[in-house]
Amino acid sequence: MIHYTLRCEAGHEFDGWFKDSTTFETMAARGLIECPFCGSTQVSRALMTPAIAGGRGEEAAARAAAAPPPVAPEKAVAGPIPPALYAALARLRAEIERRCEYVGPAFAEEARRIHEGEAEQRGIYGEATPEEAEALREDGIEVQSIPWVPRTDG
Repeated sequence: MIHYTLRCEAGHEFDGWFKDSTTFETMAARGLIECPFCGSTQVSRALMTPAIAGGRGEEAAARAAAAPPPVAPEKAVAGPIPPALYAALARLRAEIERRCEYVGPAFAEEARRIHEGEAEQRGIYGEATPEEAEALREDGIEVQSIPWVPRTDG
């Protein structure tokens, strides 16, 4: 296996692992490698620093020095969404908007009507308070909350 740092046309860098350099070149030429940040398939190899082998003790010490200190879960704080996750959430939002009907603040009421057979069975999305969502779940109505990130389509 060969590891490359890759860069898309927008300048995002990410890692990729390939069987060999020919596999990378073939996949890149066919547009089969996608940037996890923006979805671009215009991807090339970025300049990389070569790995220099050292003694086992030196290598372990270098890894330990580079690793961030562990954070206890109770001390973890929220921060910005990592770019790859943000891009995935943006794609999820686009897919939901494409496939489902927006019902706005009437989400809980419409979800209940669908569940009880009073409205057409279909995918919907909208807003609900945490209490409304919990009441739906308690009644056996499956609902999910997802981070709703701003659109990336301009």
